[in-house]
Formats: sequence, C-alpha cells, structure tokens
Amino acid sequence: MADYLKDSAASIYRRRRRRRAEATLAFVIMLLIVTIGYAGTYVQGSVTSASCNKDTSPPPLRPRDVRLNVYNATTHPGLAAAVAVALQKQGFDIGVVGNDPLGRTVAGVGEIRSGDYGVEGSNLVARSLPKAALVLDDRMDASVDLVVGSRYKVLTTPHPAAHKKKAKELPRCSAPS
Repeated sequence: MADYLKDSAASIYRRRRRRRAEATLAFVIMLLIVTIGYAGTYVQGSVTSASCNKDTSPPPLRPRDVRLNVYNATTHPGLAAAVAVALQKQGFDIGVVGNDPLGRTVAGVGEIRSGDYGVEGSNLVARSLPKAALVLDDRMDASVDLVVGSRYKVLTTPHPAAHKKKAKELPRCSAPS
C-alpha cells in the first residue's frame, strides 16, 4: 500500500505541475494574441494617438494679446501719446504712456524692450515699427515697451495677415476603416 500512496502522490504532483504549466502557457498565448491585435489596429489607424485628437499648437499671437507701454525719448511733447493712439487703432493693449523711465536718448527710430516672455510680442510690435531696435531686458512678464526715438516718422500698418502666425502643420490622422 505504501507504493500505491507513493505513486499517487508523485502522479498528483506531476498533474498539478502540468496544469500550472498549461495555465501559464495559455495566459502567455492570450497576452500575445491581444498584443498582436492591438498592434495591428494601431498600424491600420483604428487606434489614434492623443496628438491626433487635438491641436497642441498655441494660438497665434494677436495685437490685443500684447500689453504695450509707449514712451517718448525725444524732445517732442505728446509724441508717445500720438503713437499710442495709432497702435491702439492697430489693436494693441496700451498700458503706460509717458516719457522714457530710463531717461536714455534713443538716436534711431525707437527701441522695443521686452523680457524673455515678451519676445513674441516685441516681434509683433516690430512689424509696426520695422527699424526699431529690439532690446532684451530682465523683466519677468510679457509686457513690451516701445520707446520712440528721434528718427521716428510714422508707424507702418502691417497687413492683417501678418498678425496671423502660420501654424506648423501636424501630421494628418487617418480615419478608422
């Protein structure tokens, strides 16, 4: 009877081991089938990535998005106010109007001063005063200062399409078949 118990214990152990191996193999095969199925639908375009579902490019900068301070660095009184009115007609958000707070003499057409966050805005302002010098300073906001210089004559009115920055074209998403 001892041989019978010994044989049955060994056979039970082998059966359990075989079942565990079969269950593990079945799980791995199912996981492989699901992975291949997902990869196949991804390649065919049924599963889209998040970048295809929404546009991630920032909207184009418009004049009303730029906080613009206009300063006079000349001896002509009221020049900053006249330039501010003309820029406001172009759609800019005018802030402070007055004499140059730095008290510098600007020999050219003007200076467009901004910090790192205002570089896009200063480039937009530069379309209205193309020969103005762009000056980067240490400010931590997106405001832009236009300092009118002694060689200032008139603002340029940029074409409305010039304010619209052409967005980078994203790859097209294919529709599910």
